[in-house]
Amino acid sequence: MQKHPNEYYIAGIASGNSVVLLEIYDAFLPLVKKFVQKENGSITDAEDVFNQALMQLYARLKTKHIDIKSTFEGYLFTTCKNLWRRELNKKSKMRVTNDEVLEHKVITTEDDDAIFEEEAQWELFEEKFQALSDNCKNVLKLHLQKLSAREIMGKLNYASETTVRQRIFKCKSSLIKKIRSDVRFKNHVL
Repeated sequence: MQKHPNEYYIAGIASGNSVVLLEIYDAFLPLVKKFVQKENGSITDAEDVFNQALMQLYARLKTKHIDIKSTFEGYLFTTCKNLWRRELNKKSKMRVTNDEVLEHKVITTEDDDAIFEEEAQWELFEEKFQALSDNCKNVLKLHLQKLSAREIMGKLNYASETTVRQRIFKCKSSLIKKIRSDVRFKNHVL
């Protein structure tokens, strides 16, 4: 008996099946690109949103089963749409609307604790990032520099942009898994 398409895609994401991931990229990324570009974004923005949506879905699947009531395409597109709208809202809130000079604020103990917590989180991230393969580190560094999949493909000699996107997804998944498996993360020391 053949699996329902929703189950097929969900199982493929959960297991990191590269064939299924390639199918997902080929089938659904063009729709997301079209939407994001229509909504004042770039192709790189669309790729980032698409990767983030897949990462969120992957993370959710690691904690519970997801029952999609509509189609997988509709579910994924809605997730991408919501992520892009949030990104647009963040960008609009970041605009400078006040030219006043702000007073220097005295740092309190609460601020010190927050700084310490941020440093601890950064150290954990750095430690787990360094534990990745050299290939993953290179791919994620270029991705964090906001290079497009096409640019990363050229720099690292990948066969296609889809391969780059899959690699980014797998490397992010590996990094998240390493961080979440650390006792410091599990005990919420951070």
